[in-house]
Amino acid sequence: MAITAETSDKPGSLWSRRPQFLTTSLLIYAALVFWAFVSLFPIYWTITTSFKTAVNVTQGHLIPFVDFTPDWRGWRSLGLSPDTILAPSTVRDEFLRRFFNSIVASAGASFLAVLIGSLAAYGLSRFSYKFLWMANKDISFFFLSQLILPPVVLAMPFLVLYKNLLLLDTLIGLILVYTLMVLPIVIWIMRDQFDTIPVELEQAALVDGCSIWGAYLRIVLPIALPGMVAAFILSVILCWNEYFFAALLTSSNAKTLPVMVASQTGSQGINWWSMAAIATAAIMPLVLVGIFLERYIVKGLTAGAVK
Repeated sequence: MAITAETSDKPGSLWSRRPQFLTTSLLIYAALVFWAFVSLFPIYWTITTSFKTAVNVTQGHLIPFVDFTPDWRGWRSLGLSPDTILAPSTVRDEFLRRFFNSIVASAGASFLAVLIGSLAAYGLSRFSYKFLWMANKDISFFFLSQLILPPVVLAMPFLVLYKNLLLLDTLIGLILVYTLMVLPIVIWIMRDQFDTIPVELEQAALVDGCSIWGAYLRIVLPIALPGMVAAFILSVILCWNEYFFAALLTSSNAKTLPVMVASQTGSQGINWWSMAAIATAAIMPLVLVGIFLERYIVKGLTAGAVK
């Protein structure tokens, strides 16, 4: 017992460092709690604002049933309140059309980007290319550098091109531009995925009689599936939240939810309750994706971190 006591009292022992360890842990958890509050407060504000009236919005009331009594005004303006959900509503029909457009544009562009990007990433991972002074790493960086270009620079070229190709205000046009927008990210994620897969697996498949396409489809693709799922989900999120091209290249038929959110203005100013209700309905699918598919996102994005 005496030996144990002497050991525990030695400088640098775990017992003597316990107060410092607890202080460090408390500071870390306090910082995490503060950052979680900062990150989640905009979502909380948006949801509560959808249940406020004009007076509650202007006076900055935050806590339901304490600062204000929740009201269905924001959801009633969309025809989504309990007393209007069963009645015909042109506003609700418009909201559902914009919701459907967002789903089609986001999912279609993400699927096309993953399909094209996975093939490009596989080529950059398995084969050596030389174009002028650019090798594989330079080509990969060239794809990523496209994200540096501000979207407003492409406004006039896309308007002229889409007008001549009759793609203005069409979902096909929106899918194509969204595909170009997320394709560099997909290529980088999938290239890291393919780099972690041993080449010997494909060589063994080729020895057994598989073609290159057969080895890719039967061996490589199932292993890289978590990365493809993560790239697809990330692409959907980016496309779902995109506003600039949706506002620029659409007018009535192909408008998406972000454009509808930004258009909630009236003769007396901004309809904050309607805007908050639409924004709440728009972020719910992304919240569900984050909750139920979190493990696929984390697994896919971290698969190339350890080699």
